[in-house]
Amino acid sequence: MTGIIELGHVGLHVADLELMRDFYSRVMGLTITDEDLGRGIVFLSSRPDYEHHELVLAGGRDVPAGAKVLQQLSWRVSDLASLQEYHACFVEAGVDIEQVVTHGNAVGIYFFDPERNRIEVYWPTGKDVPQPFKKDVDITLPMDQLVPELERLVSVG
Repeated sequence: MTGIIELGHVGLHVADLELMRDFYSRVMGLTITDEDLGRGIVFLSSRPDYEHHELVLAGGRDVPAGAKVLQQLSWRVSDLASLQEYHACFVEAGVDIEQVVTHGNAVGIYFFDPERNRIEVYWPTGKDVPQPFKKDVDITLPMDQLVPELERLVSVG
Protein backbone atom coordinates (compact mmCIF):
# COMPACT_ATOMS: atom_id res chain seq x y z
CA MET A 1 0.00 0.00 0.00
CA THR A 2 1.32 3.45 -0.92
CA GLY A 3 -0.68 5.34 1.71
CA ILE A 4 -2.62 8.56 1.72
CA ILE A 5 -0.71 11.49 0.25
CA GLU A 6 -3.07 14.41 0.95
CA LEU A 7 -6.63 15.42 1.73
CA GLY A 8 -8.50 15.83 -1.54
CA HIS A 9 -11.65 17.65 -0.52
CA VAL A 10 -14.25 18.21 2.18
CA GLY A 11 -18.01 18.28 1.73
CA LEU A 12 -20.38 20.29 3.90
CA HIS A 13 -24.12 19.93 4.09
CA VAL A 14 -25.52 23.45 4.27
CA ALA A 15 -28.92 24.94 5.07
CA ASP A 16 -28.66 27.96 2.74
CA LEU A 17 -26.74 26.98 -0.38
CA GLU A 18 -26.91 30.42 -2.01
CA LEU A 19 -25.58 32.19 1.10
CA MET A 20 -22.74 29.71 1.54
CA ARG A 21 -21.92 29.75 -2.20
CA ASP A 22 -21.59 33.54 -2.04
CA PHE A 23 -19.45 33.47 1.11
CA TYR A 24 -16.94 30.90 -0.13
CA SER A 25 -16.66 32.40 -3.62
CA ARG A 26 -16.88 36.14 -2.92
CA VAL A 27 -15.41 36.50 0.59
CA MET A 28 -13.01 33.54 0.64
CA GLY A 29 -12.10 33.91 -3.04
CA LEU A 30 -12.59 30.26 -4.04
CA THR A 31 -13.41 29.47 -7.66
CA ILE A 32 -16.68 27.76 -8.45
CA THR A 33 -15.57 24.92 -10.72
CA ASP A 34 -18.98 23.29 -11.21
CA GLU A 35 -22.44 23.55 -9.77
CA ASP A 36 -25.97 22.29 -10.15
CA LEU A 37 -28.18 24.47 -8.00
CA GLY A 38 -31.23 22.44 -9.00
CA ARG A 39 -29.62 19.38 -7.45
CA GLY A 40 -28.22 21.47 -4.60
CA ILE A 41 -24.47 21.11 -5.06
CA VAL A 42 -21.55 23.51 -5.62
CA PHE A 43 -17.88 22.56 -6.18
CA LEU A 44 -15.17 25.08 -5.21
CA SER A 45 -11.39 25.17 -5.41
CA SER A 46 -8.51 27.43 -4.39
CA ARG A 47 -6.38 25.77 -7.09
CA PRO A 48 -8.74 24.93 -9.96
CA ASP A 49 -5.88 24.16 -12.37
CA TYR A 50 -4.60 21.53 -9.94
CA GLU A 51 -7.63 20.32 -7.97
CA HIS A 52 -11.15 20.41 -9.42
CA HIS A 53 -12.63 20.90 -5.96
CA GLU A 54 -11.43 21.09 -2.39
CA LEU A 55 -14.80 22.05 -0.98
CA VAL A 56 -18.23 20.73 -1.87
CA LEU A 57 -21.33 22.49 -0.61
CA ALA A 58 -24.46 20.35 -0.64
CA GLY A 59 -27.94 21.43 0.38
CA GLY A 60 -29.93 19.54 2.97
CA ARG A 61 -28.31 20.40 6.28
CA ASP A 62 -30.72 19.55 9.05
CA VAL A 63 -28.86 19.86 12.32
CA PRO A 64 -30.34 21.01 15.63
CA ALA A 65 -29.40 24.59 16.52
CA GLY A 66 -26.17 24.75 18.49
CA ALA A 67 -25.00 21.28 17.46
CA LYS A 68 -21.28 21.01 16.71
CA VAL A 69 -20.73 19.31 13.37
CA LEU A 70 -17.31 20.48 12.18
CA GLN A 71 -14.32 21.15 14.45
CA GLN A 72 -12.66 23.34 11.80
CA LEU A 73 -11.84 23.61 8.12
CA SER A 74 -8.42 25.15 7.44
CA TRP A 75 -7.07 26.89 4.33
CA ARG A 76 -3.34 27.62 3.90
CA VAL A 77 -2.08 30.87 2.37
CA SER A 78 1.30 31.46 0.76
CA ASP A 79 2.65 34.27 2.94
CA LEU A 80 2.03 36.46 5.96
CA ALA A 81 0.96 39.44 3.82
CA SER A 82 -1.85 37.32 2.35
CA LEU A 83 -3.01 36.49 5.87
CA GLN A 84 -3.16 40.22 6.65
CA GLU A 85 -5.16 40.79 3.45
CA TYR A 86 -7.66 38.11 4.45
CA HIS A 87 -8.03 39.70 7.87
CA ALA A 88 -8.79 43.08 6.30
CA CYS A 89 -11.28 41.44 3.92
CA PHE A 90 -13.01 39.64 6.79
CA VAL A 91 -13.30 42.84 8.81
CA GLU A 92 -14.73 44.69 5.80
CA ALA A 93 -17.23 41.88 5.10
CA GLY A 94 -18.34 41.73 8.74
CA VAL A 95 -17.12 38.16 9.21
CA ASP A 96 -17.29 36.91 12.81
CA ILE A 97 -13.59 36.53 13.72
CA GLU A 98 -13.08 34.28 16.74
CA GLN A 99 -9.34 34.79 17.24
CA VAL A 100 -6.02 35.55 15.55
CA VAL A 101 -3.17 33.52 17.01
CA THR A 102 0.28 32.17 16.50
CA HIS A 103 0.84 28.48 17.10
CA GLY A 104 4.56 29.06 16.57
CA ASN A 105 4.50 26.72 13.58
CA ALA A 106 1.67 28.73 11.98
CA VAL A 107 -0.24 31.98 12.30
CA GLY A 108 -3.99 31.61 11.93
CA ILE A 109 -7.23 33.54 11.73
CA TYR A 110 -10.16 31.55 13.13
CA PHE A 111 -13.61 32.71 12.06
CA PHE A 112 -17.12 31.50 11.33
CA ASP A 113 -18.84 31.14 7.99
CA PRO A 114 -22.50 32.23 7.70
CA GLU A 115 -23.73 28.88 9.08
CA ARG A 116 -21.34 29.02 12.06
CA ASN A 117 -18.83 26.46 10.79
CA ARG A 118 -15.42 27.22 12.32
CA ILE A 119 -12.91 28.05 9.59
CA GLU A 120 -9.21 28.90 9.70
CA VAL A 121 -6.97 30.67 7.22
CA TYR A 122 -3.33 30.14 8.16
CA TRP A 123 0.28 30.67 7.12
CA PRO A 124 2.86 28.04 8.12
CA THR A 125 5.95 29.68 9.63
CA GLY A 126 8.30 26.76 9.01
CA LYS A 127 9.24 26.68 12.69
CA ASP A 128 9.13 23.50 14.77
CA VAL A 129 7.20 24.49 17.90
CA PRO A 130 5.76 21.84 20.26
CA GLN A 131 1.96 21.82 20.29
CA PRO A 132 -0.37 22.87 21.69
CA PHE A 133 0.95 26.43 21.57
CA LYS A 134 -1.33 29.44 21.18
CA LYS A 135 -0.72 33.16 21.69
CA ASP A 136 -2.96 35.99 20.52
CA VAL A 137 -1.36 38.22 17.90
CA ASP A 138 -2.29 41.57 16.36
CA ILE A 139 -2.23 40.75 12.64
CA THR A 140 -2.85 44.42 11.78
CA LEU A 141 0.66 45.45 12.89
CA PRO A 142 2.90 46.69 10.08
CA MET A 143 5.06 43.86 8.75
CA ASP A 144 8.27 45.32 10.25
CA GLN A 145 6.61 45.08 13.69
CA LEU A 146 4.60 41.89 13.16
CA VAL A 147 7.53 39.61 12.30
CA PRO A 148 9.55 40.52 15.44
CA GLU A 149 6.39 40.21 17.54
CA LEU A 150 5.80 36.67 16.24
CA GLU A 151 9.40 35.80 17.14
CA ARG A 152 8.98 37.32 20.59
CA LEU A 153 5.78 35.39 21.30
CA VAL A 154 7.45 32.08 20.44
CA SER A 155 10.57 32.89 22.49
CA VAL A 156 8.63 33.70 25.67
CA GLY A 157 6.55 30.51 25.28
